[in-house]
Amino acid sequence: MSSLSSTSVLPQAPASAPSAVAPSPVLRDVPRVLSIAGSDPSGGAGIQADLKSIAAHGGYGMAAITALTVQNTQGVRAVHVPPAAFLAQQLEAVSDDITIDAVKIGMLGDAEVVAAVRGWLDKVRPGVVVLDPVMVATSGDRLLQASAEAALRGLLPLADLITPNLAELAMLLGEAQAGSWAEALEQGRRLAAATGATILVKGGHLDGAACPDALVNTGGLLAREIVEVPGDRVPTRNSHGTGCSLSSAMATAQARLGDWEASLRLVKPWLAGALESSGSLDVGAGNGPIHHFHHMQAPGAPAEPHRGLAVGEFAEILRQESTADLEAIYNLDFIRDLAAGSLPEQQFAYYLAQDATYLNGYSRVLARASALAPTEAAQLFWARSAQQCLEVESELHRSWLSTRTVEPVLGPVTKSYVDHLLAASTSGSYAVLVAAVLPCFWLYAEVGQTLHAQFLAAGAPADHPYAEWLRTYADEDFAQATREAIAMADEAGRRGSEDERAAMVVAFSQSCRFEVDFFDAPRIHA
Repeated sequence: MSSLSSTSVLPQAPASAPSAVAPSPVLRDVPRVLSIAGSDPSGGAGIQADLKSIAAHGGYGMAAITALTVQNTQGVRAVHVPPAAFLAQQLEAVSDDITIDAVKIGMLGDAEVVAAVRGWLDKVRPGVVVLDPVMVATSGDRLLQASAEAALRGLLPLADLITPNLAELAMLLGEAQAGSWAEALEQGRRLAAATGATILVKGGHLDGAACPDALVNTGGLLAREIVEVPGDRVPTRNSHGTGCSLSSAMATAQARLGDWEASLRLVKPWLAGALESSGSLDVGAGNGPIHHFHHMQAPGAPAEPHRGLAVGEFAEILRQESTADLEAIYNLDFIRDLAAGSLPEQQFAYYLAQDATYLNGYSRVLARASALAPTEAAQLFWARSAQQCLEVESELHRSWLSTRTVEPVLGPVTKSYVDHLLAASTSGSYAVLVAAVLPCFWLYAEVGQTLHAQFLAAGAPADHPYAEWLRTYADEDFAQATREAIAMADEAGRRGSEDERAAMVVAFSQSCRFEVDFFDAPRIHA
């Protein structure tokens, strides 16, 4: 561990940080993305990689060059940093004429260059700012003068997303490099807390077959403090420019999608494919570049059939996404006490009241799904589900709530959950809406089945205060409806584009988190 602590090395996020006051990005189908970075004559990293990544994700790429390098796939031989004033002129010329939707900042070289970029950011304030703190190349060559490190740290709070590799993450904190994924996440938390930015913690430099990435934000800007996206390591030496390509792709995706989690879920599989197909480029004798356009058919090549997802494949992606939240539900005191029969009556009454309120809003959202459904069968399914929600709500009031004294207050979790579903219903995307409503079917059915099985295993004690409620979990009609809802979400995902599937996963994940909070709300309210 270095003698420098994170509090002594890093500035705290100023009130003027873009994450706090920058204008909300205007989402565009073809975002205008500016890369501020060094040039790589071999084409694998820096500006050249950024422009390829931007184009690969549907953006219009622009470039302001901070440094000229002499390098190839085997390493960096020399670096020339032009006068910072000339960089400032490049930046002003572009922004005086063109609206910039996102900016990616890479290699900066020296303190004067950092100052020029900072001055320009203060004036222009693009809606999306991604900072890749390029300090050390994959080959191990140093790309930032030691005297410029303090200036670079001062730039961090002006970024929305920071994408260091593990070595750079440690250098920014003044700490030893993380040796495990858990240590890397903790360093990500500290950097996020110190800068106010979202940190993309990357597992590419760790050992092992797994290669996870995670978004970390301690300021409440994400659905969870840590949003982890798993992945497998791609066995290849062709990693030249991987960090540059990832950060510029994230800037472009964010300007299109407006959601960091959705952007990462779109970019990560693209990057994995670029690594997997990198060998086909046959560039250089060292660490070759990735294949940025692996997903595109070469001109004149024979057409290949599009490989869609197999039946059930997208549903399995969603199932894996829900695993952690389902486990969190089982560990809640509310669920454990409900199963044991020791749940305080006031907590159960609060849960029932919130459930009735939720179902009223949920029925409206299901009705919207029926209106958007592409087939008559789907229209009928969602319409029946909406009707059944209203019937269940009436039954709750009649047989359960009428015998209890419950304060008719709309709880904050209930409101947030319903607001999330209503927002999904106004998105215009049937697929995203179906993904958002699915956890209320799927997670509820899974939890109910487990609790009912535990109740039967205990001998179905007649004196259990919630025996009648637990028996309702054995409803086969709801189990069948859940299977149909899963199948419809799977079909919508298989028919959707990569962007839409990414948005579906985000909507589904957020609803899963709300399911956890909904079951935990009675304890907090009490």
